[in-house]
Order: sequence, then structure tokens, then C-alpha cells
Amino acid sequence: MSDYVIITDSSCDLPDTLVKELELEVLPLAFIMDGKTYRNYPDNREMSPEEFYGKEKEGIMATTNAVNVGEAGDAIEAVLKRGKDVLVLAFSSGLSTTCNSFQIAAGDLAGQYPDRKIYVVDTLCASLGQGMLVYQAARLRQEGKSMEEVRDWVEANKLRQCHWFTVNDLFFLKKGGRVSAATAVVGTMLQIKPVMHVDNDGHLIKVDTARGRRASLKALVDKVGELADDPASQTMFISNSACMEDAQFVASEVKARYGVKEVIINSIGPVIGAHTGPGCVALFFTGKHR
Repeated sequence: MSDYVIITDSSCDLPDTLVKELELEVLPLAFIMDGKTYRNYPDNREMSPEEFYGKEKEGIMATTNAVNVGEAGDAIEAVLKRGKDVLVLAFSSGLSTTCNSFQIAAGDLAGQYPDRKIYVVDTLCASLGQGMLVYQAARLRQEGKSMEEVRDWVEANKLRQCHWFTVNDLFFLKKGGRVSAATAVVGTMLQIKPVMHVDNDGHLIKVDTARGRRASLKALVDKVGELADDPASQTMFISNSACMEDAQFVASEVKARYGVKEVIINSIGPVIGAHTGPGCVALFFTGKHR
């Protein structure tokens, strides 16, 4: 039995089955829709992805809240009270203040629990990119690696977690300030799709464009050939917002082109989906660099 627990937050978008299998503690982030606040649990107990994206398609927008210091502290302290140490793998500081809340809470609790250890790592990752890193860390924990060994591995490898994604509707990116109104209008008319990634600072960056949906999906797969480190030996991750067929197409392409044997697909949760809208597909794999 390990003497430490890995805590992450629900922006990791890991399936509930894996959360349970890997014995993770996942702090649910909040989102507000139609004036009501919901928690994004891995088992989607308060709102399913189907309902969430159905509401977005009807024009009902969501806003999101980062984890606050009190919530972060409660999650950490619950583990400390069980006599366990804590390794937090947090949502990118480039996209949220969640990591900062965990860091403040960890500092506040350190003096109260001098016999316990608390480490907080800024993953600089999002969605299943964060989930992939947490998955890899949890597998190392299962192999018997110490908390310090896992922490050091995560720090050394987090900038090798490649995040590549595309969206079908530019207007959600316009709402979030990622593209201009003119770009959204012209791009929609001409079926121009952005190809984006998460950079070394944990920010969403537009890198390229593709003409048409299928071309944009293939552009994601092309990145595996450019960047991946031994793709055939990897477990790759794909997240999607109400477009499972497109996610399955990307999975079939990486298997056919690169010999990838295992792909884990899950829905993009409301915290990320509030900014991407329906129709986002994201591919995550380990590369030589991002």
C-alpha cells in the first residue's frame, strides 16, 4: 500500500473507470449554466456531456470557476488526516488559477502537518493532456515509485506531453478571445479550421489552419509523425466534445499509420468545453518536445 495519494482536478478529463482503477483523488471544478452552479465530477453525476453540449448547441453558454484556496485545502487535508502524503498534479497555470490555489493551500497546511509531505506540480497541461500525465504518474506509483521519484519524473517529462486539437466552430474561440470576430466569420464561410496546441507555458496557441474538417483531423495525426517518441509503444489519449465519430477516426488513423495499439477516448468536460464548444477533437501523445 502506497503512503501517498495523487490529487488532481477534473479538468484532466479522465474517465471515471480510470480514476477508480488508478486510485486518484479528483477535485471537481465548477461551472455555471442557466444561473445554476454544477460540479464537474468524473462520473458526470451533476450533468452529462450530452446534456452540456446539447445546451451549448441551443445557445446556452457556460462560465467556469477555478478551484479556490479553501476547496484545495479541504481536498489536501482530507488525505493528510488519513496519514498519507500528497502529490498534487494541477491544471495548467497558463489557463487557470487552480494550481496557485493548491500551492497556497499546501503552504498553509505544511505547518499544521509537519510530519507529512505535500508537493504541488504545475502540469502545464489541460484536458486529457493533463489526464495522460496523471495516468503515467499513477502507473509509476503502482510500480512502487516513491512520491519524490514520481514528482521528479513528472517535472522532467511534462513538456513532452503534446496537445494538438482542432474545433469545428470558431465562434467559441472568438468568445474566449482566441480569434478575432473577422477571423471567425471568414473562417466559418471558407471552412477554415484552426490547428492549435498547448505550448511550454501552458497556453493555447494557434499554430496552423486546415481547409475542411477531415483535413484538420488528419493534421492532428500528422503531428504524431513529426513529434512522437516511439508512437507504437504509447498509450495515446483523445478527447472530444460531442463528436465521437471524429475522435474514433483520429484513433483509427494513429493506429493505422503509426502502429499505436492503445487509445483512450473520453469526453471533454465542461471546464474545457465551455471554451471550445461542441465539435472539438484533441489528440495527446508523448513527444520529443511539445
